[in-house]
Amino acid sequence: MIASTLPVAWALVVVAVAARHRPAPPRVRALIESARRGRRPAGPRHGLVLTRLVERLGAGVLGRAGRPADPPTARRLGAAAVVGLAALPVLPLAAVPAASTAWAVPAVAARRREQRRQARLAAGLPEVVDLLALAVGSGLTVHLALAQVARRAEGPLAAELARVVDEVALGRRLADALDDVPTRGGEALRPLVAALVASERYGAPLGPGLDRLADEVRRDRRRRAEEAARKVPVKLLFPLVTCTLPAFGLLTVAPLIASAVRSLRI
Repeated sequence: MIASTLPVAWALVVVAVAARHRPAPPRVRALIESARRGRRPAGPRHGLVLTRLVERLGAGVLGRAGRPADPPTARRLGAAAVVGLAALPVLPLAAVPAASTAWAVPAVAARRREQRRQARLAAGLPEVVDLLALAVGSGLTVHLALAQVARRAEGPLAAELARVVDEVALGRRLADALDDVPTRGGEALRPLVAALVASERYGAPLGPGLDRLADEVRRDRRRRAEEAARKVPVKLLFPLVTCTLPAFGLLTVAPLIASAVRSLRI
């Protein structure tokens, strides 16, 4: 009797658990997901509160010094003050170096991020110039050529061109929108912007300028690649000395020394 009721009971338990944990309908899952996206988690909120407190502390210090309270500068100054005050009771001599490090690290990190972004922009320049030359050669205007290249190209340079197209769609002049691109993307983009602006403002022929610019940017990229290749031996020197050379010494010199010491003992 018990043996016959155990499978039935187990089947009922399985059905009850499955019914309790069954997946919600797609509509309910969509509503839950939208509610989760709209609700802020507790961790980032606490981090945001801490960031605001640090920024207010830095802004207060800048206000007392009579300087404008720029938000990035205020955050850096507030973080430096917090780190310095935290290190003061523990190790007074380390308070000033710790505060200086907290002040300098964000600026160095931001500078490196900007340099990497500008390097990616410069790396995508030859392909964009070729696409622009192809679009202009097919009879498109500068605005339409930029729109087509921004739609089909990839990378941060295409995003910059898409931003220019969006600004023009909002009513800004194309030449004025292009003038801001080197400020955001670096001086490597200035020759391309100068050619586009000259064609837009003064009607200068754009095709020959783009062909010449494509040749120049490809030579520049080849030169940067050769420079990076020449730096490889210097970069390999440190791992070679610290990793390979000790192992080579242990495999070649250490046995000779051990055999010499053994022969001297005999």
